[in-house]
Amino acid sequence: MDMARRLPQLVRRSVALAWTIDRWAALGLLVCQAVSGAMQALGLLAVSRTIGALLSSGDVYGRLLSAWPSLAMLAVAAAVRALLGIAVTWLSSRLGPQMSREAELRLLQAVTEVELSAYDAPGFTHRKEAADRGAEIVQDLVTDGQDLIASLASLVAGAGVLTALHPALLPLLVLASFPQAVAQVSAARVRYLARLRAGGDHRLLSILRWHVCDRYTADQIRAGTMAGFLVTRYRHITERINRADRQAADTGARMSVLGAVCGGLASSAVWAAVVWLLSNGRMSVGHAGTAVFALQTVGTALRGLVAGGARIMRTGLYMDDWSEFLVEAGGYRMRRGTGNPAPPQEIRVRDLVFRYEEAANDALRGVSLTLRRGEVVALVGYNGSGKTTLARLLSGLYLPTTGSITWDGVPTADLDPHAMWAQVALVPQDYARWPLTARENITLGRPTEGGDADIHAACAQSGADEVVGELRSGLDTVLARDWLGGQELSGGQWQRIALTRAFHRPAGLLVLDEPTSALDPLGEHRIFAGLREVAATRAVVLITHRLTNVAVADRIVVLDKGSVVQEGTFPELVAEPGLFRDLWTYQHTRETHRPGEPTGPGEPAAPASTAAVSSVAAETEGA
Repeated sequence: MDMARRLPQLVRRSVALAWTIDRWAALGLLVCQAVSGAMQALGLLAVSRTIGALLSSGDVYGRLLSAWPSLAMLAVAAAVRALLGIAVTWLSSRLGPQMSREAELRLLQAVTEVELSAYDAPGFTHRKEAADRGAEIVQDLVTDGQDLIASLASLVAGAGVLTALHPALLPLLVLASFPQAVAQVSAARVRYLARLRAGGDHRLLSILRWHVCDRYTADQIRAGTMAGFLVTRYRHITERINRADRQAADTGARMSVLGAVCGGLASSAVWAAVVWLLSNGRMSVGHAGTAVFALQTVGTALRGLVAGGARIMRTGLYMDDWSEFLVEAGGYRMRRGTGNPAPPQEIRVRDLVFRYEEAANDALRGVSLTLRRGEVVALVGYNGSGKTTLARLLSGLYLPTTGSITWDGVPTADLDPHAMWAQVALVPQDYARWPLTARENITLGRPTEGGDADIHAACAQSGADEVVGELRSGLDTVLARDWLGGQELSGGQWQRIALTRAFHRPAGLLVLDEPTSALDPLGEHRIFAGLREVAATRAVVLITHRLTNVAVADRIVVLDKGSVVQEGTFPELVAEPGLFRDLWTYQHTRETHRPGEPTGPGEPAAPASTAAVSSVAAETEGA
């Protein structure tokens, strides 16, 4: 009953998707199946006339001559059905892959339009992967749907002939096929649910395969002697999946056996009815022969209808994952304003509170600060203090839970997100290593009017000019060794490329999150020496644990457990007791030091030698 209720919706959904992609191919498939069913009915009628002509009285030549028209009709029907079968295969092979690609494109579009906070929602990633499986299997709807429609057409053709022969035969045959229908649909549902329950394990296997086989982790697997551990973990997960698959297969087999036994008993009753009708003279021998063919046709069609229905139900369940995720993603879709911001002159944060979904505590609370164009503001604090979260909020990647963030007086929620991000240049801690050319890795699909000249200027600022100069094909080199002609970069070289992206992008807000963690001292000095020049036309947010580097900042904001605990210039903060001076002490002394402890009798806590502090302060004033 569930299948009967859901099948029309599934078929309608697949036909609608196919219609939007290639309406002529979809229409051609429907016409081919309808004509094929008509040809099958015509063939059964030709069989009836042929048997009747051959079994009639008269000489054998006369009987053969009278059978020729029906034999010709039978041959024509068979030939037309064969040609239609070729056409169906051709159209299906064209339409199926297009449907999967369209479903994947809709999934990608839905994912890219959700708020970044959606990824923090419990189960979002798991449901996204289930939807991805659904998008991949959508093309099976074409084959399953065609099998279903073909079986339905054969059923209608055979049922019409059977009803004409004797009305009692069709209900008996439907009753005989019902147990097998229940068994096959139930088995398909068991297999789907087993796959669904094992979704997390399949995902973990995929992740383990990537880590075990990828060359970026190959050295750590060997040096850490992890191969045995990882392979054993993989084997245990595989065994768990195999047990679930075996249980599902055993349950499905038991259901199929029970359905086959019940169906076989019912089929015996159908054939007994045919024999009884023939023996009582209620059906002629010619009609009985036609009934044999019609029963075989209808029986095959019913079994195909049930099997096709079970397959399309299973495919439809996966497609439900896809369509339901699109609806869920729609709930997370960005619904912000339409404001088109210019490069911000001032970004103001007031009483900001932000909490991740399902988190027990606020990631940020009571934060207030102001960023202005032309100045560098550094965010400092322990790991987990909220620095990266605050940077994402300033960039509009997240929206505040309460409080406000405004760009030139306009709340970020009222701005068009894509127009706002066009004014953001972000260098995150985990920067993407795109398997694209060096030029595309830098421009990110947004070339400027200056073309390659602007790219080389940005490379000079970041130090990536040395990297590009060593590439085989310059900016046309693909930055992935796995591609033909590609070339791999070191971690420090990749970080220079990531910095070049930000410097090349004509954005009003520059966010640098640990921008020099992989650079050598010379490269790090080059970046910070030129940062003031970069900041002349932008508001710059700098996050770094190397406190010597924050001396270049105009202001330093110190965060602790999501709150601002200090704010000031480098000389001010390094001279007064507090978290900043404690952090400075940890980095610049090897003595055991407790936060807030004096360094000597009657002396305030001092992070390092007075000479070191004075030297850095002098450098700051000079900058």
